[in-house]
Amino acid sequence: MSVLFVDVEAMSRWISDRGAERILVELAKAIESDFVRWQAFDKTPRLAAHSPDGVIELMPTSDGNQYGFKYVNGHPKNPERGYQTVTAFGVLADVHSGYPTMLAEMTILTALRTAATSAMAARHLARRGSRVMSLIGCGAQAEFQALAFKAVLGIDSFRFWDTDPDAMDKFERNSQRLGLKATRVADPLDVTDGADVITTCTADKTNAIVLRDDSVAHGVHINAIGGDCPGKTELDPHTLQRASVFVEYTPQTRVEGEIQNQPEDFPVTELWSVVQGVHPGRRDDREITVFDSVGFAIEDFSALRYLASQVAGSSYATTIDLVAEPSDPKDLFGLTVLRGRSLVTLGARGV
Repeated sequence: MSVLFVDVEAMSRWISDRGAERILVELAKAIESDFVRWQAFDKTPRLAAHSPDGVIELMPTSDGNQYGFKYVNGHPKNPERGYQTVTAFGVLADVHSGYPTMLAEMTILTALRTAATSAMAARHLARRGSRVMSLIGCGAQAEFQALAFKAVLGIDSFRFWDTDPDAMDKFERNSQRLGLKATRVADPLDVTDGADVITTCTADKTNAIVLRDDSVAHGVHINAIGGDCPGKTELDPHTLQRASVFVEYTPQTRVEGEIQNQPEDFPVTELWSVVQGVHPGRRDDREITVFDSVGFAIEDFSALRYLASQVAGSSYATTIDLVAEPSDPKDLFGLTVLRGRSLVTLGARGV
């Protein structure tokens, strides 16, 4: 049976042709529309296999008609060995038959969906008229975040800093190519000056403080996306205590997010309730809001469905023969017969 397949080359070509900003705007709307129907989904924390080097995870969900999952890793030391920190692929399937319908590259798609989710959340939580964004961490996610906040929120000025000068060089080059107004900051204590939105996205797998509490002014929205596994945080606990904290799925975030070291009764609000109008989100211009984002399966589901709707029947997708489909569903062994001779016979003869 043929299954829709989107590989790395096709994904890259699709983004280049359609335009990253357009995709980010459309993807943010697709994710938001699935948050509107949050209650329709099966929800479970991701299934994680941890090791000293990192983590490998499966992120499944279903809305009763379609099922989706993502395979993703997180290995902070990978860049030292010439590998990426995060890689991923995803699958969509038909619930009623159980057959897969699409297999897709998701390393790039995850970067898009993370940035789109961040910007969608900020549209509900940041102050209106926000224009300046600070980026702490200039790794693989930085450009996607900048483009998403420009396209969705109207951010027009960026300040950035990283412990790695090469990462700042890379972001600076790409910012120039993208026409972004980006200011390189030498001192990390200055990066948040004048910021309306602060994004933290670092890779070290430690309980670190990359954003000090005294650098967080009233009214700031913090997009905390780097603390995404047990033992890894980025914010000063005092900031969490004086902020309103919003999460995707509480049982997962309490294990992996910035709130992992807070008491079990530490108050948080799930973002879907803001999107649905159940909770007001930001209450005034002096409130500090934190989106404690660890990434959730529904966002990947949204991204896969959006991708499928865009590339099906186009040159950006092909098909692969992924599922065995005998003419008689009860005769799977019939597929093991080659040119009239069974594989068992061929094996016995040493062929």
